Amino acid sequence: MTKPTIHALSRRAVLRGTGALILAFSLSGRAFAQTETGASATPLRGLPGSLDATPRLDAWIRIAPDGNATIFTGKAELGQGIRTALLQVAAEELKLPLSRLDLITADTGRTPNEGYTAASHSVQDSGTAIRNAAAQVREILIGEAARRSGVSRADLTARDGVVTGPAGLSLGYGELVSDTLLHVDAAPTSTLTDPRDFTVMDRPVPRVDIPAKVTGGAAYVQDMRLPGMVHGRIVRPPSYGARLVALDAGSVEAMPGVLKVVRDGAFLGVIAEQEWTAIQAMRRLATLARWEETAQLPDEAHLPEALMALPTRDTTILEVGQPDAPAFTLDTLFTRPYLAHGSIGPSCAIAHLEGDTMTVWTHTQGVYPLRDALAGLLAMPPEKVRCIHAEGAGCYGQNGADDAGADAAMLALALPGRPVRVQWMREQEHAWEPFGPGMVARVRAALGPDGAISAWQHDVWSQSHMMRPGPPGTLLAARDKAEPFPPAPPVDLPMPEGGGDRNAVPLYVLPNARAVNHFLPDMPLRGSSMRSLGGYLNVFAIESTMDELARRAGQDPVDFRLRHLQDERAKAVISTAAERFGWKDRPKPPAGGGYGFAFARYKNLEAYCAIALEIAIDADTGRLLVTRVVAAVDTGQVVNPDGVRNQIEGGIVQATSWTLFEGVRFDRRRITSVDWAAYPILRFSRVPRAVEVHIIPRPGLPFLGAGEAAQGPMGAALGNAIRDASGQRLATLPLDASRIRHAMMDPPPLR
Repeated sequence: MTKPTIHALSRRAVLRGTGALILAFSLSGRAFAQTETGASATPLRGLPGSLDATPRLDAWIRIAPDGNATIFTGKAELGQGIRTALLQVAAEELKLPLSRLDLITADTGRTPNEGYTAASHSVQDSGTAIRNAAAQVREILIGEAARRSGVSRADLTARDGVVTGPAGLSLGYGELVSDTLLHVDAAPTSTLTDPRDFTVMDRPVPRVDIPAKVTGGAAYVQDMRLPGMVHGRIVRPPSYGARLVALDAGSVEAMPGVLKVVRDGAFLGVIAEQEWTAIQAMRRLATLARWEETAQLPDEAHLPEALMALPTRDTTILEVGQPDAPAFTLDTLFTRPYLAHGSIGPSCAIAHLEGDTMTVWTHTQGVYPLRDALAGLLAMPPEKVRCIHAEGAGCYGQNGADDAGADAAMLALALPGRPVRVQWMREQEHAWEPFGPGMVARVRAALGPDGAISAWQHDVWSQSHMMRPGPPGTLLAARDKAEPFPPAPPVDLPMPEGGGDRNAVPLYVLPNARAVNHFLPDMPLRGSSMRSLGGYLNVFAIESTMDELARRAGQDPVDFRLRHLQDERAKAVISTAAERFGWKDRPKPPAGGGYGFAFARYKNLEAYCAIALEIAIDADTGRLLVTRVVAAVDTGQVVNPDGVRNQIEGGIVQATSWTLFEGVRFDRRRITSVDWAAYPILRFSRVPRAVEVHIIPRPGLPFLGAGEAAQGPMGAALGNAIRDASGQRLATLPLDASRIRHAMMDPPPLR
């Protein structure tokens, strides 16, 4: 397996060998709908996965004369392990060793257009496409060997890149392939390997992206160094909508090592030979700029009321029976603050204008949509802008990556011929990235005489969770130019995947239920995609309510959930987590201890996940420690079980941080949580002490995305455990030490 190398790259080396592939991609039309992944919502040809939009087999797989293969994916490696998983998929179906495969990820000059890497669709869409393409390429090669040898294809087999048959027949893939053999459209069906015969898939394989990351090697776009590269920094306005009224940049331009000060309206940047010089010049330029501020942000202390008071576009997303109850047993308002991605490495990009072509190396999650946005921003034809994905040090959603790409491109436009590297400062990342939107969910529910749920009403208020490029107006630089682009219109992602209303429809079978999405076109703070979108709060609200209803009904929380489910796979996940945890036999917790349980199927379409956990709380401080977590997951056919466990473990850790610590802070004018002190995240000392992940095998079933399956259940299980320990239901996130301490001190209300 070829390891990715991004240190000391030559631009020509990166571009070399791409020309033969471009024609294959130009044959593919792409109809974008407003979905989080950017994929067409309507099947075009009825082909599996992303083959539907890019059907040519050699757009996905190319065989070299030496018999080695290069695999192409439009998805980006974000730390979720898809480089390894997609190589496993291809190796299994091509019958080639992993060591003879190379993988090229998202690149507008080389790879298929798969929109955004989002919504846990990488293996589901790209993995399905590559698996079917690889199986069809294998069968084409076997057919070619049959044609050349005159042997029946039924007597031929492929293994280790060689087609063998009777009488010592042996033809390598490199001998069989030709320039046109694979330049054909995929068929609707493929001869896939039976899971019982897997030798590469459904096996743990060490991830190819990990060694450099854990040894301090060159792993990220932040590590890239190109020949002749210079450094840029941006001066951002102090607040949303601030107007630049005065600037005398002469002293900055005169600084030794400063190559240029770039100004276009309120867009301000500096370019210098050395990075430290660029930082010093940026800081001096910032002190010289005078701004007029007009922003009026909501009152942070009353954010839920502010959100619910905004104009809404209402959509009923669930209507079953007669949901209006004469008296609801429960009526709870659940809220989450705005959340920052908290990327450990601030956003970074490199741009190079060479001749009439702009190349941008970026950790965007959508190279093609960003290319289109940059083309509009720069007034260049899209075919003259190339975006190449390089991993960034942190994301899962839309952080500042796209904006850093635009910043770098704007500076590179002002300094043709030299690559310009732009990295944001920490305070810029925390203040200017698009946040995961603040949200409110109100759940009302009633119990019938039989102890089952008789009525359910779920309302959710949220702004858009999908303001990614495309439109140039999604980029900060485009809004700051002297001739600014208008802000992009807010996108309300449709169900069944949804945006703010993601997972607002319970998977439970309810006789009378309604769910309403109150979409907020106004965006008080800049927001966009963050891992799981609205699913995190909606699952938190639903599972908190299920737990509370079980208590009111005098039923075990696990039994109560099983009672309201018909989906057998959901039942299996819940039962497995409970059994492996020892839920039925759990001892009475000590003082300050508690147990929590929660479940969801992500988007009601993808992986199932159930979590049982135990916590310990210091009543004097409210400090909470997660002592044990047991998770069960059903993600369909597994490619790499270690990769699935990585994703569930990562989701557990991330949701622990969201639930206990995180929230963007702001006053009426500016974002104030611009460092790690004001925006705390989970520290190593607070990571759950023990985590078990049990995978339910589903051989041969479709891939189900696992990357966002654990966030909602983990947050809800924590909330339920705090309720168990304190007797109080906390519904305002984050459930930080102060709130927990007060809950432990206050007696539970009388019933």
